[in-house]
Amino acid sequence: MTSEILRDPRIRAVEWKDLTRLTRAEILTELLLPIPWLISALWLAQRGLFLLALPASFMFFLVGLRQVHNAYHYALGISRRGSDWVMCLLSAVMLGSMHAVQINHLHHHQHCLGEEDVEGHSARLPAWKAIAVGPLFPIRLHVNAWKKARGASFRWILLELAVTAAVIATAVLVPCAWLRYHVVAMAVGQCLTSFFAVWTVHHDCDHDRPFARTLRGLLKNAVTYNMFFHMEHHLFPAVPTCHLPQLAERLDLNAPELTRLRVF
Repeated sequence: MTSEILRDPRIRAVEWKDLTRLTRAEILTELLLPIPWLISALWLAQRGLFLLALPASFMFFLVGLRQVHNAYHYALGISRRGSDWVMCLLSAVMLGSMHAVQINHLHHHQHCLGEEDVEGHSARLPAWKAIAVGPLFPIRLHVNAWKKARGASFRWILLELAVTAAVIATAVLVPCAWLRYHVVAMAVGQCLTSFFAVWTVHHDCDHDRPFARTLRGLLKNAVTYNMFFHMEHHLFPAVPTCHLPQLAERLDLNAPELTRLRVF
């Protein structure tokens, strides 16, 4: 259905290619964006202030999703090899294989909310059930990617799973409270991804139009780091997250009925 919508003359008339280009300052910002939140979370956890560390960990996970999401589509303004290493580094910090998630995410774009869409499955569930099945979500993604991966993608997945296992093993064997806190916080984040990253942006949608939600409001998008311009992202995945507000304005002018469903 995405390909059918893209053939719509009004969508084809939307200018977007100019939005794919990032300045050096924008590239640097995108690459450094999660670091202050990670440092804050670990600094607070190191001092035993775990409750104060939780909001920082939440924001790190959110911004980490933004960064790796751009890396999935090679939209960070750096080389493909560089994006692969960004995914690998985030795998070690956020736990799991981001190349495995990439395989499912690109398939999600091709078969959005269809029967074969493993990533989008939770969008068809009630909210409480999307949260309840959250722990199974990363397992399903990794199993599906393991079956589909070939060549370099498979090797990246092996490396990332090995690094993740090493981080978890270190947290178990070494009496380091802040590392154990971080591993638990990231594990919780992975379990909630089914709800926050899938259900929120696709619930009560289907493969017909509109098949995704979006968000309007400067403050709302600022606090969510522009992560909820999801219809815009599905239509033009090559556009980096930082340029999605501009794309949203253009889409509102050409096809406002596609942006009528809001995340909140």
